[in-house]
Amino acid sequence: MKALRESTPLALGLGVLIGLVMSVANVYLGLFAGMTVSASIPAAVISMGLLKGVLRRGTILENNMVQTVASAGESLAAGIVFTMPALVLTGVWSGFDFWRTTLVAMTGGLLGVLFMVPLRRSMIRDNPDLVFPEGVACAKVLQAGEEGGSGLRAIFSALLLGTGFKVLADGFKLFRSDLETAVAAGPVRTWVGIKASPALLAVGFIIGLPLSLQVFAGGALSWLVAAPLLAAGAGREGAALHAWLDDRVRFLGVGAMVVGGLWSILQIRHGIAAGLRETVSGYRAAAGRQAPPRTDTDLERRWLLLLTAATVLVVFGLYESFTGDAGLSLLATGLMVVCSFFFVAVAAYIVGLVGVSNSPVSGMTICAVLLTTAFVFLAGWSGKLAILATMGVAGVVCCATCTSGDVCQDLKTGQLVGATPARQQWGEVFGVVTASFVLAPVLSLLHRAYGIGTDAHLPPALQGHALEAPQAALFSSLMNGFFGDAVLPWDMIAWGAAVGLAVILVDQLLLAPRRSRFRLHLMPVAVGMYLSLGLSTSILAGGLCAWLLDRRLRERPAAERSRRQERGVLMASGLIAGEAVAGVLVAVPKAGRIVLPDLDGRWSPALSLLALAAVGLVLSRAGAREDPAPPPGAG
Repeated sequence: MKALRESTPLALGLGVLIGLVMSVANVYLGLFAGMTVSASIPAAVISMGLLKGVLRRGTILENNMVQTVASAGESLAAGIVFTMPALVLTGVWSGFDFWRTTLVAMTGGLLGVLFMVPLRRSMIRDNPDLVFPEGVACAKVLQAGEEGGSGLRAIFSALLLGTGFKVLADGFKLFRSDLETAVAAGPVRTWVGIKASPALLAVGFIIGLPLSLQVFAGGALSWLVAAPLLAAGAGREGAALHAWLDDRVRFLGVGAMVVGGLWSILQIRHGIAAGLRETVSGYRAAAGRQAPPRTDTDLERRWLLLLTAATVLVVFGLYESFTGDAGLSLLATGLMVVCSFFFVAVAAYIVGLVGVSNSPVSGMTICAVLLTTAFVFLAGWSGKLAILATMGVAGVVCCATCTSGDVCQDLKTGQLVGATPARQQWGEVFGVVTASFVLAPVLSLLHRAYGIGTDAHLPPALQGHALEAPQAALFSSLMNGFFGDAVLPWDMIAWGAAVGLAVILVDQLLLAPRRSRFRLHLMPVAVGMYLSLGLSTSILAGGLCAWLLDRRLRERPAAERSRRQERGVLMASGLIAGEAVAGVLVAVPKAGRIVLPDLDGRWSPALSLLALAAVGLVLSRAGAREDPAPPPGAG
């Protein structure tokens, strides 16, 4: 059998370029909406379109390498944006230090790759209970290689649409992106609205109507139930009331997220034990095994041990530079190794069962933060040093957890298409290292241009578009409460925890005795409780677009329906990338305090809604039209 090209310079270079674009997109999206998207399928489609459609070359293994490198890099964005902005929000950092932020991303990503190596055989090859849904879907896209041209058009047309929308809305202010108004019913007053954002529509489309409804339900609990009740006795009016409510209501989401994180760990305790057992057995089985075939070879043990040891030493030096305290750095490094190893095994098992999109990364990071906080507090550290050590551990652990989820999906895709695991693992290392260098500059640019959490430092003409960074704001609140001068509103946290327990109870009732098809997951509800209602409403609108598309395709054959739904997901990915790239481009003049031309449409909500509805219509019909040339053998 003729050997196919795999780790070629062209494949590696293209993977890096796509990974960098998706990293930028996920930094923006994670700060904006608290969610990120996978690059695997979009990267595979772009690779096939360019290699086969434009250059008239490229093998299935080269295309697989492109998506492997791209997804390994973009997964770092979630780990960084969920954690590192907390250091800025707490005031510990005045900005994003380039080398420290880069090394947190790089070391966390490397540990996510390296700790997955001994898990590959036992979890990906030998465990039939783990289905790795995104990995299987990506393999099908690669195997249906002729689809590259059509999918490429869908992605790039959506990318242009998302870019144009963002530039007109936030660059030239042709129409408003924030559509929010106060409403009152007697003494009760609250805020309702929608965020005019193609990226949020696309997020709702990708996660589907059930999860979108749950995100919106969380927002409704916070802003249509709790906020009016609090406002009735607040004694404040207007903007002061809104700011006070915003600060109080968000802690409902904090309480729910903490319960969700703990419940996630409890719920998968058997999977945790299985993952750890399989990790140990993977190490043991690797010793003394005869040379395996190409499709079953892993990174050599000497490289695995050398890279792991070097990465841990770099982390210790990084923490020492953070804190200037060798004892605290040693404690933090030990906690980081234990938590990273533990949660990489957990993430691999969860992703194998339910996929990357449903993996509770935020919940696992919250548990790592609580564990680290307990040890640091008991050891007697407090204040700035304790915050730096705790968030340093959280950053590396979150990056490792996010990366390992994408890595195991990539390795499953590789298994199905006949790739070489060792080459994929080196590709993942390459993708992690290259992508880590763009995260700090993008974070700094977005913070200067929009503000993360707040934009009070900006001139009045540039205010009004702060990026909420929900997970980072959550960690900032916890750090200020545990180690700072802030007084946490424990009553709101307790109520949020109570809501979380109620959601868990309802879900368990749905699950038994006859296993209802509908589930009520706590983490989407908790995220919705923390987000502003406008973001939750836009995500729900995207879920409705997915539902409308599904209804249009209901009578089609299963293979055709799957192919057309996949086109919709590709277009949604293009919308996200387009808006995110435009957001970064618009940020450049804003960061330089340059005010762009104002088309004076900021008071045109009708135009905003019309533009958003047009994008929703395009998205809901993305997969309903006839394919120009259906790929042979698809499905």
